[in-house]
Amino acid sequence: MQNILITGASGFIGSHVVRHFLSKYPDYTLVNLDKLTYAGNLENLRDIDQNEKYHFEKVDICDFDAVQKVIQKYEIDSIIHLAAESHVDRSISNPTEFVLTNVLGTVNLLNAAKDYWKDDLDNHIFYHVSTDEVYGTLGATGLFTEDTPYDPRSPYSASKASSDHFVRAYLHTYGMPVKLSNCSNNYGSHQFPEKLIPLFINNIKNKKSLPVYGDGKYTRDWLWVVDHARAIDDVFHKGKVGETYNIGGFNEWQNMDLIHVLIEQMDAKLGNAPGTSKELITYVKDRPGHDKRYAIDASKIEKELGWRPSVTFEEGLSKTIDWYLANEEWMENVTSGHYRKYYESMYVHR
Repeated sequence: MQNILITGASGFIGSHVVRHFLSKYPDYTLVNLDKLTYAGNLENLRDIDQNEKYHFEKVDICDFDAVQKVIQKYEIDSIIHLAAESHVDRSISNPTEFVLTNVLGTVNLLNAAKDYWKDDLDNHIFYHVSTDEVYGTLGATGLFTEDTPYDPRSPYSASKASSDHFVRAYLHTYGMPVKLSNCSNNYGSHQFPEKLIPLFINNIKNKKSLPVYGDGKYTRDWLWVVDHARAIDDVFHKGKVGETYNIGGFNEWQNMDLIHVLIEQMDAKLGNAPGTSKELITYVKDRPGHDKRYAIDASKIEKELGWRPSVTFEEGLSKTIDWYLANEEWMENVTSGHYRKYYESMYVHR
């Protein structure tokens, strides 16, 4: 039996992790600890919120006392830490918020877990989920490995790098049973539409402009979120304590090439003439500190844990588009802010 605290589980990646674990491990008790910021949406888990093995606690990870009470209340024996401020543009506008959530929040979780597990650290797991952006930027060749030196270039990636260092410091200083993973760009259903793929799906559908930074030649490795949830499962259950695992899609795309594939699929699914939505592309001023290329070497998790992506990018993108087109109400609720009413109806006015 496992009592697992999953922070940020109302968000994009976290909701997929909860759904995956509940389906595969029906005896586990899962506690979703989420502050419900703009990106935390309880409608993402509407299909399982009546499951007796699932519990929700509206808590800010910066509130140490509240975190401690939840850990004690549910006798938490493992933590999967996903809660984070994650949008680079927002970090440029308000870096302090990212420091508070991503650094202080992580330290609070580490301290609360350490205090509760102090008599038996060996039989617990603190799994910290991070990003490939901590490694900085790559040139035309090369890949990020688990040994790549950290070189964060934005307030977001700097805050995540700091949190990674604190997690490892607690391993060496206190013997905390930590595991880490650094993932590439995720895509899939339930992603807040400030990120490229859901934003462009929504804009193409509504014939709005498609804003492209700079020359559009920035390169990213793309990972289908369902495959990321599978990888988190593998690291949690089979990964070695103290180790870091890079999780990538073996799937590099320049932004403009990705956008053209997205446009091609969207026009076909919407019944448009081929290339119709290309006219929506609009080049905008580049953002400061924009990393040119990310690419992950995921050979370690493949060799040690047997994980590989289950779909090609084109397949995953097609599944993603189909979900957004079939769930227009979800998108409307998110873009209008109406999704917040679900929390009020489910947890406040019961």
